[in-house]
Amino acid sequence: MKKIITLAAAVMLTAGSLMAQNTFKGIVKYKVESTGTVSMQIPEEVAKAEIKVDGNNMFTKSPIFLGGMGAECVLVNNMKVTQCMDLSGLLGYLRSNGSDFTYQGSGKIIVRNEAKASTYDSLTIVDQEPGHFYYEYVDSETKQIAGHTAYKMVRHMYDEDGVDHPMVMWYSKEIGPAYNSIFSGIKGMPLECTMDAGEGKAITYTATEIVSGKVKEADFLLPDGYETLSDEDLQELFEQLQEEIELMQGE
Repeated sequence: MKKIITLAAAVMLTAGSLMAQNTFKGIVKYKVESTGTVSMQIPEEVAKAEIKVDGNNMFTKSPIFLGGMGAECVLVNNMKVTQCMDLSGLLGYLRSNGSDFTYQGSGKIIVRNEAKASTYDSLTIVDQEPGHFYYEYVDSETKQIAGHTAYKMVRHMYDEDGVDHPMVMWYSKEIGPAYNSIFSGIKGMPLECTMDAGEGKAITYTATEIVSGKVKEADFLLPDGYETLSDEDLQELFEQLQEEIELMQGE
């Protein structure tokens, strides 16, 4: 059983293969709302989101579906995942404050990885170890969201005291790849999910419209101006960034 995989960590999985999935082509549009007992301000650029889909390909620039430092966009092609990260602002700030890095580039970086189906399949195995999670698919429970049938899925996650912190997600089986890398390998496209932000705060994203068609090949092209680093150089950069940030926080 694998440890918790955030949206950013999902792109760090290793190579593998894919099963064929759906042929849906179009755009899934969402609204993002504060739904906890304690209200949160949702920035305008976050309040609306979308994922473009063409069969097993997906692309999004919506912040709610991105993770990690400087994440700008995610492109999925079957099990291949490409993430664009813009660390130029952070690097510029640290460099102006005396930090020195082996990496001398602009900070606009492409991260490429490929996931294994076996890794995602392991997420259905019951594991109650602290920091681990598994998916429970409850296909007997459905509801209609944006004109599509959504099936219930529960992510079970256990803390150090062995307490379960379940998260409910409603997903479509007819949209997206067999293993959705943007969402840590669930077997479909999420249409609704509520995420606990702690202290009574929560964020819910819900599909409001599912538009067939309206996408073209150009919608799945990466933006210009980004460079690809080797795994070793990328790891070294992240380690140096972490060290510099910790040093500044300790001052």
